[in-house]
Amino acid sequence: MQSKISGVGKYVPPRVVKNQELEALMNTSDEWIRQRTGIEERRWAEPGTSTSSMAFEAAKEALIDAGKTADDVDCIVFATVSPDFCFPGCGVILQKLLTPNRTIPAIDIRNQCAGFLYSLSVADAWIKTGVYKCILVVGSEVHSTGLNKTPAGRDISVLFGDGAGAVVVEPTHNANEGIILTKLHSEGQNAEKLWCHRPSSADYPRLNINEQIIDESFYPHMDGKFVFKNAVTRMCEVLAEACAEAKINLKDIDFVIAHQANLRINQMVMQQLEMPPEKTINTLQKYGNTTAGTIPITMEEAQTHKLLKKGDLVALVAFGSGFTWGATLLRWAK
Repeated sequence: MQSKISGVGKYVPPRVVKNQELEALMNTSDEWIRQRTGIEERRWAEPGTSTSSMAFEAAKEALIDAGKTADDVDCIVFATVSPDFCFPGCGVILQKLLTPNRTIPAIDIRNQCAGFLYSLSVADAWIKTGVYKCILVVGSEVHSTGLNKTPAGRDISVLFGDGAGAVVVEPTHNANEGIILTKLHSEGQNAEKLWCHRPSSADYPRLNINEQIIDESFYPHMDGKFVFKNAVTRMCEVLAEACAEAKINLKDIDFVIAHQANLRINQMVMQQLEMPPEKTINTLQKYGNTTAGTIPITMEEAQTHKLLKKGDLVALVAFGSGFTWGATLLRWAK
């Protein structure tokens, strides 16, 4: 027995924020953002919209796509770096929204842009061992409320958007569908190359509501060139590693769904793997980087545009803060 993805769903806020809207805020330009990142617009949540509420909407869509209801779900795995609260995690909030009359387990995973792949690997293991039979895996982020929207934050704040994606994972006995394997890695020595220092347990809370000086350690920071180089290298390495372990030729992969942080990263990954551009889809042009939500959002877009067919060999690959990265190989089951 192995696991398969039987349903996919996404939710993005209705507010579209084009590059032009950021020009005055951050002393930037549409041309600068496009050339450096490939991003044209992103979605930002309206007041009252939370990471969990977006996950709820994506989850409902995934369940409909799988032909399931909330009553079928027996476990939730929730990936995010932008939870509603410091604690508890978003998993239990989604459980309250989705199954208020049941007490199904829910866990939260904090592995940034690779968070969805880490979460999927957990669901895969639980399905294969028979612990659960219908797992909801969700990635959701509200980044817009935590960005430095001044010229000082330009290099990183133009990258991020809000959104949620979800998949339903179930068992299958069909050898021609489902998850083949996942390879995961981390390298904590580079954590400070892409991180958000505060709030932290080291000195939280130390906020003076009368303080007029903004403490920029509460905003995300990134060494862009270093992250770019490592993202290309590690995503290529881990995908090759996964193929080698599964005894699969890279050229036999039918489609690649990669994390969406920078269009040039994804283009270089495809070039180094000697894969044609028609074997992938990029969604960062309209959604930006939605961190843990990116891969399921992009997966839903690929399905909607009929780029995937049953039995296709699909590779999922991601790299992010931590550093954490990973790759999943699967046979498309829908």
